[in-house]
Amino acid sequence: MSSLTAQRVLAPVGTAGNLFAFGLDVGRNIFRRPFQAREFIQQAWFIASVTIIPTALVAIPFGAVIALQVGGLIKQFGAQSFTGSAAVLAVVREAGPIATSLLIAGAAGSAIAADLGARKIREELDAMMVLGIDPIQRLVVPRVLACMLVAVFLNGLVSVVGVAGGYVFNVVLQDGTPGSYLASFTALAQLPDLWQGMVKALVFGLIAAIVACYKGMNAKGGPKGVGDAVNESVVVTFMLLFIVNFVMSAIYFQLVPPKTG
Repeated sequence: MSSLTAQRVLAPVGTAGNLFAFGLDVGRNIFRRPFQAREFIQQAWFIASVTIIPTALVAIPFGAVIALQVGGLIKQFGAQSFTGSAAVLAVVREAGPIATSLLIAGAAGSAIAADLGARKIREELDAMMVLGIDPIQRLVVPRVLACMLVAVFLNGLVSVVGVAGGYVFNVVLQDGTPGSYLASFTALAQLPDLWQGMVKALVFGLIAAIVACYKGMNAKGGPKGVGDAVNESVVVTFMLLFIVNFVMSAIYFQLVPPKTG
């Protein structure tokens, strides 16, 4: 019984190590030739098609809620002119990358895990290896790069739509002035904030794709195993994203001093 308990305790450690080793294999195979350009384009188009509309719809309430909360709080201090800048900081720094990563993991990541899991239980991956074709270089690398590319573009979409939604709700519901909302963008926000959001989206897309591919390629137990792999990929990705987001934010605040109004 003790050995069984030890195995259960150490199982997450082994999974983390295997996932890290899988990520290293993916990084090494990125530079291998030939590059699967056709697969990359197909996957990028698929990921964009299943995420762009939900992302746009999610970005509107994100910007609205941030504008309402921040606007109400700032109004108590008599600093309504900084509402636009505070909303931009919240959307660009945190809301944009987080919303993008959750949709990439939930929509694109689950589809990738299901696709590779189905190939695994049909033994297509084993057949590819017998033929001398590396599944990581042929299937995983294009999906990882496609997720990273689409995540960056979706982050830009969330930022634009979120800021626009915050503008509408601030002007319409909180009696803010359009000029002060737009003019305050540069009061507290700065260009490194935008770059931080883009880098976050890039890293989050990388994590979501690697976890989804790893879980899909290690699916076992038939169709039920594929379903379990999809669920596990989404849960693990969410946990990793929030941890990495905290670490990246802490490093950013140490490296880039905040701008004072």
